[in-house]
Amino acid sequence: VKVARVDELPPGRCRAVEVNGLKIALFNVGGELFALEDSCSHLGAPLSLGFLGKDSISCQWHGATFDLRSGAALSAPASSPVGVYKIRIVDDFIEVEV
Repeated sequence: VKVARVDELPPGRCRAVEVNGLKIALFNVGGELFALEDSCSHLGAPLSLGFLGKDSISCQWHGATFDLRSGAALSAPASSPVGVYKIRIVDDFIEVEV
């Protein structure tokens, strides 16, 4: 599903989108794009408003950190992973598999 144009997500930025009722966070780290469930597994904070690292996102509420590739919880207080979505670029559009 098309969710955004590539130029709407510059490097170092995050963006929230909604697809079929699913909240998805998009991340651009140095030109590499990632898509995760936009809800921290600890208390549901939007990860799209978190702090983007080199290969992780940290929740703004309590600092739980998640791996951008696997969705794995890397630090407390989260212990459960978040969902990961496959992503691809087609004709300058970001598409997410849902």
